[in-house]
Amino acid sequence: MIGEKIKELREQKNMSLTELAKRAGIAKSYLSSIERGIQKNPSIQKLEKIAKVLDIDLHQLIQNHENDMELDGLDPDWIDLAREAMESGISKEQFKEFLEFSKWQKQRRESD
Repeated sequence: MIGEKIKELREQKNMSLTELAKRAGIAKSYLSSIERGIQKNPSIQKLEKIAKVLDIDLHQLIQNHENDMELDGLDPDWIDLAREAMESGISKEQFKEFLEFSKWQKQRRESD
């Protein structure tokens, strides 16, 4: 999990949760929720800030997370698509709305 990787790197640098959050400019509670696996889909912008403070390349941070997801049977193309959507600024809510709209359109076509 990405949160476990962040915590491991933070501890290797003898950095407290508070210090990392402050230096990355993110809320301590948000960082804590990432590390504990509560926040499973942190924004790419937040991960970039965390990676910079931890002095690690963002790709390395994400790569380990991608490998975990691939082991769970996720198609790497879906991972790339999700990353592209996140990087373009599409929120999870917007993406969910798009999916609901697509389902509605499909149902309408099938009922005609």
